[in-house]
Amino acid sequence: MSVAELNPPSPSGKQKSDEVVVSVRGLTKVFKDFWNRPKARAVDNVDFEVRKGEVFGLLGPNGSGKSTTVKLLLGLLNPTKGHIEVFGHSPRHVQTKSRIGYLPEESYLYRYLNSRETLDFFGNLFHLDKKDRDSRAEQLLEMVGLGKTQTRAVGEFSKGMQRRIGLAQALINDPDLVILDEPTAGLDPIGCREVKDLIIALARRGKTVILSSHLLSDVEDVCDRVVIYYGGRIQADGTLKELLATPDTLRITTPVLPRETLEKVLATIRKDVATGEVRVDNPTQNLESYFLDVVAKARAANETSGAQSGARVAQYLRGEEMRPATDKILEKLSLPQAAAPAAAAPSSTLAEVDDHRLTALSRPEATPTPTTSPEPASAKPADLAKADEKLSSLLGGKQ
Repeated sequence: MSVAELNPPSPSGKQKSDEVVVSVRGLTKVFKDFWNRPKARAVDNVDFEVRKGEVFGLLGPNGSGKSTTVKLLLGLLNPTKGHIEVFGHSPRHVQTKSRIGYLPEESYLYRYLNSRETLDFFGNLFHLDKKDRDSRAEQLLEMVGLGKTQTRAVGEFSKGMQRRIGLAQALINDPDLVILDEPTAGLDPIGCREVKDLIIALARRGKTVILSSHLLSDVEDVCDRVVIYYGGRIQADGTLKELLATPDTLRITTPVLPRETLEKVLATIRKDVATGEVRVDNPTQNLESYFLDVVAKARAANETSGAQSGARVAQYLRGEEMRPATDKILEKLSLPQAAAPAAAAPSSTLAEVDDHRLTALSRPEATPTPTTSPEPASAKPADLAKADEKLSSLLGGKQ
């Protein structure tokens, strides 16, 4: 039984060259303190190669050594030991630097220059003549979606717009090696897709791209090979197909078939499929799952100077675990509530008094029983007698 087994093409769709652009052997970088004592081993005995036309991914948690490796490749840092070659020369070789385009994790731009002036400035650093600078600036601004904002100062740009102009300046010299550190950070989904399309287009032109990113879906979309760092060491490396395949199972992919055909054995599939391809390959897992698995295994066996996985949520943020610490307080707060029924007794007494008063008011009028001293009662007739005398005198005077 013969079944066509097809390897999926690389994301760039181009056969890679055997020409080595970047060669790293035994690379180690140890940072030291003021007294020259080792403080952190950021990169520890790293080996890898990057070939022409390849999109190469650097993956790893924060502080695992990716950015340090990039700076070593650019000649911005000196290795403690080991060997680096870029285009067959030292990273500090001046002519080699002119063939590299670099987008750092944070865009370092002159905030008072506008987009056009920014690209003109960086183009002038590579000694491009005025005509080439203008032509490339126009094309790059349109490519990154900033053609309508050429007169705005870059200091007014959002983070996403700064990433766009930063990507344009990294390509102003038409580099043969492009190093991108978190190129899609701050970009909207459309911008992310455009950057990934650009990376693939550069690889098809024979450019070499080194991509450092935490967005694993982006890496999976564009990279041909990756290395995964942890603790300054490479824990896994290879093509995505090699790393993500699960070799103990097989997957057969066919066009849509009738239900009865699906129930037949594999030998009958070729007979029932007139057109379309039948592909047998190894099913793959998600890059994010593989990445987390590699890091978990590396964490169990290695130390790192970088960030580690966080502990559980802080206790004061976990409401259900606050109860044991506040039992005594809750008991004190509950005491007044327990005494509430006893405090309610006077209110019932007041209600009874009101009932007696209402009953007395509803009875027929009768001689009220004196409840006070007799002195006020005897004073009332005396007042009436005086009033009669005044009234009589007034009537007599009128007569």
